[in-house]
Amino acid sequence: MRVLGTIDMAQGNSIQARIPTVSQMTFTDEDGHPRQFTWRTLQTWFSRYQKHGVTVMENQPRSDKGKVRKVTLEDVLEALRKVQPKVHGKTPTLALLYRLCIEAGLLTRAQIAPNTFRRVVKQYELLKPDDDCVNKHRLAFAKAHANEMWQADTLYGPHVQINGSPVQTRLIAFIDDASRVCCHGQFFPAENVDTLIESLRAAFYKRGVPHALYVDNGSIYSSKEIPQICARVGCLLHHTPVRDGAAKGKIERFFRTVRDQFLARDLDLSSLDALNRQFTQWVEEHYNAQVHSILGMSPLDRFALDRKGFVSSRPTRPTTSYSSSRKNAWVKPACSTPSPMTENRSIHQQPNFNL
Repeated sequence: MRVLGTIDMAQGNSIQARIPTVSQMTFTDEDGHPRQFTWRTLQTWFSRYQKHGVTVMENQPRSDKGKVRKVTLEDVLEALRKVQPKVHGKTPTLALLYRLCIEAGLLTRAQIAPNTFRRVVKQYELLKPDDDCVNKHRLAFAKAHANEMWQADTLYGPHVQINGSPVQTRLIAFIDDASRVCCHGQFFPAENVDTLIESLRAAFYKRGVPHALYVDNGSIYSSKEIPQICARVGCLLHHTPVRDGAAKGKIERFFRTVRDQFLARDLDLSSLDALNRQFTQWVEEHYNAQVHSILGMSPLDRFALDRKGFVSSRPTRPTTSYSSSRKNAWVKPACSTPSPMTENRSIHQQPNFNL
């Protein structure tokens, strides 16, 4: 404050003329050490004082300090798992793993710097053996009502012919936690935000809007569009802990059933539509209709027990759909919703909106 007070008393007809004069002066701090400040520092202090007073004179830390902003933790973990088999012998250094990730094109220096890479790997123990996560003490849980929580994830599927070339598909699926009903599952030629929005819209159309959605930390599930959609329809979005795939046990168990019972069949892989038709038929006629060993009834029968409490999500026009605009950074839902995320909302409450 003494330095700022000197600006008012310095020679000059304006503040801009007085600040360079004060920058040539020498001040003494509390310990008796001489201090001299540049004109840019003085100008910054004076501007802060004029706008917000003395409370903001100290430099504030960045709100995103210590966080990775341009790459997700799942991307770093996936890159590490791909390059680790290339290293033989002794335990590889983080510098070597980083160089291999860059050379393989899995990461770029623009996404994550070497120091940030080392800090993230150590902080989240990404090189820790998977056994430490598998042996983690867990307690079984299940929601009391259908549509209280869905679990969602992505599975690599078979190759199909698209424009004359084989393309590996991705299955995006949603499982209801209480009833184990497959709310929706669809194969796509790519895994991105647009395909996730398309499958999410179809799931809402089929089974209504859940109270919560439980997903991992993958790039598409951590995108800015998904929280906006969930907020608009009144659905809570939860993420699993990093490197803890077993936290989504029900969807992982469903994918195991898909691999053992569906993908093991002699499928028609001539087109993506043919694959999706076969998968939908298998889900509705076999998986959802068969008696579940834990429930003692079929998933559809268990799902129907709570049907009165479902939040409807049917579009008023067939052409209405979600659309995302990354340039404008907003998402337009196919509904007009009340205020999202109401604290008193329960799964038996019927909000007045259509999807």
